[in-house]
Amino acid sequence: MRIIIAILVALILTLQYRLWFGDGGIREVGRLREAVAAQRAENEQLKDRNRTLTAEVQDLKKGHTAIEERARTDLGMVGHDESFYQVMNAPANASDRSPTHIATHAPSQASRQTSDEVPAKSDPPHAQ
Repeated sequence: MRIIIAILVALILTLQYRLWFGDGGIREVGRLREAVAAQRAENEQLKDRNRTLTAEVQDLKKGHTAIEERARTDLGMVGHDESFYQVMNAPANASDRSPTHIATHAPSQASRQTSDEVPAKSDPPHAQ
């Protein structure tokens, strides 16, 4: 009888070991659940990004406002009825140059005033 009990205890311990530490065991299931949760969170972020990009594409296809905004920020566009002002801070010395700021506004259209600070494409000429 003792031999049968010893065999059954050994069998239970072997099965418990496989349950906790073996392939497909509880530890691996927990790790996989964490991986699935992380992937779902990443998928949600990517879905939000895709919705934003889709809305931007639709806006670019249908409206000129988004195209004009992109041209102003990315390409430095200035409209034909606007004045271009470049405001430069005087550097304390030649090595301490602060960024140049660009501001545009339409003097003929008060409701269309825009003032954007955009880094200049090149440094101003040096005084020698």
